[in-house]
Amino acid sequence: MSVLLQIGRRPPEREPRPASGAAPGPLGLDAETRVFRSAHGAHLFVADGSRIYDLPEEAADRLERWTAAAHDPAQDADLAAGLGLPLWGGAGMPAPRIDGTPAAVPPLSSLSLNVMQACNLSCGHCYADEGRFGGSARAMPRETAFAAVDRLLAEAAPDAAVVVGFMGGEPLLARDLVHEVVAYATRAGAATGHAVRFALTTNLTTVRPADAELFAAHPFTVAVSLDGDRAGHDALRRAPGGGSAYERLRAGLEVLERHGRPRHLSARVSVTPYTGRLLDILEHGIGLGFDEVGFAAVVSAPDPAYEIGTDTFTGFLQQMVECGEAALRELAAGRPYPFGNFQTAMYELHTGGHRPYPCGAGAGYLSASAEGGLYACHRLVDDPAFAMGSLAQGPDQGARAAHLAARHVDRAEPCRSCWARYLCGGGCYHEVTRRGRPGCDYIRGWLAFCLRAYVELSQAAPEFFRNPTASDLPGDPAALAR
Repeated sequence: MSVLLQIGRRPPEREPRPASGAAPGPLGLDAETRVFRSAHGAHLFVADGSRIYDLPEEAADRLERWTAAAHDPAQDADLAAGLGLPLWGGAGMPAPRIDGTPAAVPPLSSLSLNVMQACNLSCGHCYADEGRFGGSARAMPRETAFAAVDRLLAEAAPDAAVVVGFMGGEPLLARDLVHEVVAYATRAGAATGHAVRFALTTNLTTVRPADAELFAAHPFTVAVSLDGDRAGHDALRRAPGGGSAYERLRAGLEVLERHGRPRHLSARVSVTPYTGRLLDILEHGIGLGFDEVGFAAVVSAPDPAYEIGTDTFTGFLQQMVECGEAALRELAAGRPYPFGNFQTAMYELHTGGHRPYPCGAGAGYLSASAEGGLYACHRLVDDPAFAMGSLAQGPDQGARAAHLAARHVDRAEPCRSCWARYLCGGGCYHEVTRRGRPGCDYIRGWLAFCLRAYVELSQAAPEFFRNPTASDLPGDPAALAR
């Protein structure tokens, strides 16, 4: 078998982990491999290390027929050896890069502050219930916000870069506090030797010139909630007094253009059953000048009418692939096309991205509530099942370790037998705890398309992979699988 593409740098080899901490061994070829085809022929995806190989058509056909038919899983290793598949153990083969051993709790590297748990818009699909998370509206006191910065710097690895995020509700309703925290964190980080970056998620309806100047003066990633053109956006986002939330967003973009643009400006589209054609929305967002436009299905919302269900994921996948095909055509021709979901997938595959968790929630990333509680992420604020300590007492290392042990993808069902598990990581914790995993077929379908697109883009425009663009938004869950 000849290697088609050695994806980026191979992960470092390591000694096998103790069996006492591991999940059961290899599950079989259907869980460890995926045959796919591109314009260049047949290929093999190996889950361990997210490796891609050229595969002779005869071997591809035999492997597909074998995994589709009933067979004794004990014979999989013999077939793999006969075909020369680079899989498990044996002479000259490395130990698996991921097993069921939970990750060690890492130093904290990113902390989001829920500075205003209230919002000026009313959106039925908002996971945060306008920032209230099922409770009452409240704002983070100044001393709590400063304590959050101190805690992040104290818990971070020496000299490591850290990210301070601002979430809500609508964080710019607490703009004075945001400005104060940026100044404080910049000074404090310089004193401790930590480079501090910032991220903010906003509906952009209340941004002022001073905010734009702040974003431009500091290393900021700003993510803007966008639901389409004026009709589509206003149908899902109700402004007080009956005004147009879309026109206010457009006015906010003009403020950024006149007074200062952040280092990275992205649009995030929350997809509901009421969302219009995704390709139209994608191109509309690109036309508005965003550096990146991405989609996320609304799987859990206070009003179930806004949730994407199992029956509607098929249409969602078709539309996502339509957007991906457009991105592939443009990028292969050397033209920019900032479809965030596609670009994230391409870079992750190219660098051999593979992980046993969907994101850094509860690991290197935590979120602070207005009262100073620490939670696994900004979507899980005020959820006692994901409480991770407090700013006053520090992160609860036991709770973080238990979280990482319980949610390792090799210990989850049905995840542990899925070929896409190390690209997906098991799914967003917020969504899984509330809705289960209704989107697994969608995720596999999207990733299967991305595998083909990666091979074709690598051949058509290898220069694309020399200048990656990545978002600094903290705690972004399972972007590759979206």
